[in-house]
Formats: sequence, structure tokens, C-alpha cells
Amino acid sequence: MQSDLDTDAAAARALFQSLEGMEGLSRPEPAPVQAKARFPGQAALIKLYPGVLVAGTIALASTWLSQHYGAPVMLFSLLLGMTFHFLHQEGRCIPGIEFSSKAILRFGVALLGARITAGQILSLGLTPIVTVIVAVVSTILLGAFLSKRMGLRQGFGVLSGGAVGICGASAALAIASVLPRDKDGERDTILTVVVVTTLSTIAMITYPLLTAALHLDQTKAGVFLGGTIHDVAQVVGAGYMISPHTGDVATYVKLLRVSMLLPVVFTIAFLAARLLPGGGAGAKPQLPLFLVAFAVLVVVNSLGWLPKIAVDGAAEVSRWCLVTAIAGLGMKTSFKDVMTAGWRPVALMVVETAWIAGVVLVAVEFFL
Repeated sequence: MQSDLDTDAAAARALFQSLEGMEGLSRPEPAPVQAKARFPGQAALIKLYPGVLVAGTIALASTWLSQHYGAPVMLFSLLLGMTFHFLHQEGRCIPGIEFSSKAILRFGVALLGARITAGQILSLGLTPIVTVIVAVVSTILLGAFLSKRMGLRQGFGVLSGGAVGICGASAALAIASVLPRDKDGERDTILTVVVVTTLSTIAMITYPLLTAALHLDQTKAGVFLGGTIHDVAQVVGAGYMISPHTGDVATYVKLLRVSMLLPVVFTIAFLAARLLPGGGAGAKPQLPLFLVAFAVLVVVNSLGWLPKIAVDGAAEVSRWCLVTAIAGLGMKTSFKDVMTAGWRPVALMVVETAWIAGVVLVAVEFFL
């Protein structure tokens, strides 16, 4: 039984401890008890989940808005992410935001390979294949050439040319992941995504009208739409707006452009390691693992080893990963940084869009 003396002694001890604190004397703190991890990766999960959870929530909200208002989901995700930029400045969300904009991005790009087969590409014939190769390569080279003449970073010209030439926001994210990282890199990526998504939406509305004005038949119209519009969703929308046949042709041509992602990104990674500022001249380039996964999925799908449910599932997971990644990328960038870019990057991407449209149109009119 505790006596009054014991109680007084405990109170006195507490008083002296508080006085020591008042005098500035430090009391040794008990060492924190390290909880045993219940499963592998628990510490990493606890570290990453706040930022990933925020990015995933933005992706959900963006998808809902896109479905109800018809605007591109990538644009919604990007703009909503930028409104939460403060979360990337300090706090627990930073590791998860970085993980979303890098690791989840690469995983989403790798899964794009499940949408492509060699049979789809070969079924188009030689002319569309050559047209797409010439259009994509020339657009990237044009971007790299004009960017230097317009006082922009050459890396931005490569990034914007690849986004316009291949598959819009998805290509921009994939190319940005292998370019040298510098203080303006993320701003350029955000700007590229915003502009290419806007231009793609405009093209989805206007290009079907252009094909009608030029009296292109359904096959030629499909090749033109698939070879020029930036994002896959807008290609599908524009193609099936004309006819089911046009939509099918446009989708196959667009997938051919998406298949260019592998050689283009690998080539850019190789050259960036040696030529671009910040790339480390003379450094040995490494093959990005997500590109290896992309190529493996293309081969496996071409051999018919992936059932349709797996292909559809991979496409859906890829879409969610890319939307989540762009939300994370948006949170890393402020509106102020984007506004400082000026009009030149927008003008460059408009020129690139006009260029690829002209190349494909010439090929459709004279060689198809």
C-alpha cells in the first residue's frame, strides 16, 4: 500500500526534474522502441503512402470529372495536381509524390506494350509504316533544331517533338524520364503535357472536318487521324466520329505510333547520356528497365500468350498509373514556374503539330 511519504517523494522528484528543465539541464530521453516490421517493405510503405494516396485521390477525381464533362483526364489530373503544389514543398507527402511521378510512371509506360501486336502493325501495309516513321523522326528532329534557334533548351525540343510525334502526354512522361534532370526539366514536362493535350483536343474537333473538306475516303481519313492527333483517346474519338472503319484504321495507326516509343526513348536515352548538357558526356548509357518490360509485353502479346482480359486489364492499370503519375508531376510544379516559360514553347509545339500534319497529309494524298 502506497504511503503519503511515498507520494510526497514522487512529487518532490517530479518537482526537481521540472526545475532541472527550467535551468536548461537536459534529461536523457528513453530510446525509442523500434517496432518489428510485420512484413517486408513496411517501412517503405509507411513512408510512401501519404503522397501516393494524394496522387491516387487526384487521379480518381480527375477521372470522374473527365467522364462527366468530357475534357481530357490528363489535363484535369495535371491542373488539380498543381493546385496541391504546397504538399511537395514540405511534409510527409514528398516521398510518395516523387514515387508517383517516377516509379508509377515507368510502370504505366511499360504496360502500354500490352496494347500492341506485330500483327496490328504489319496489317497496315508498308506505306502507313513508312509514313509514321518519317513523321515521328522528322518531328523530333525539327523540335531539336528549332528549339536552339528560338532560344529554348534543346532537351525541350526533343521532349515536345516526341510528345507531338508519338502519343502526347504519355510520350512526354516517358521521354522526360530519360532526359538529364535539371532545374527546368519538370517545368518543361508540365508545359509540354498542358500544350500537347490542348492541341490534341483541338485536333480531335477540327481534323475530322478537315478530312471532309479534303474529300478523303474512310481509309485515308483513318490514316491521317491516327498519324497526326497526339493522344490515343482523342484519336479514337475523332476516328469513330466519322465511321467505325475510320475509327479502326485510326486506332491501328495510332498504336503504330505508340510502338515507336520503344526505339525513340531508347535512342534519346543513349544520346542524352553523351550529348545533352547534364547527361554526362562519355557516360555509358543504361537500358531503362521499363522499356525492356514494354518490349517484352509487345512480344508476348504478339505471340498471342496474353488473353483479352489480361490485355484489357493491363491497359486499364496503365491508364490509372499514368493519370496518377501526372498528378504527382503536377504537385511538383507551381503555376508560377509554368508561366515563366513564355510564348516560345507554345509556338514551337504548334509548329511541330502543323509539321506532322503536313507530312502525313502528303503521304496520304500521294502515296496511299
